[in-house]
Amino acid sequence: MSIKLKSKNIVNDAIVKDIAQAVDSLEYGTVTVKVHDKKIIQVEVAERKRFEDVWRIEEGGGI
Repeated sequence: MSIKLKSKNIVNDAIVKDIAQAVDSLEYGTVTVKVHDKKIIQVEVAERKRFEDVWRIEEGGGI
């Protein structure tokens, strides 16, 4: 196995690990993977907060 191939695998493994951690950290949201020239260049995480339980406490309450 060449050094170049090992280096490429290390980078790919690191990217996969980052994506897995991003997904694992979310309860609600999205993980977007941007690709340019067949290479992952960016990972975006957009987290959503849900406030469904708040309305059970304050019936009819509003923001």
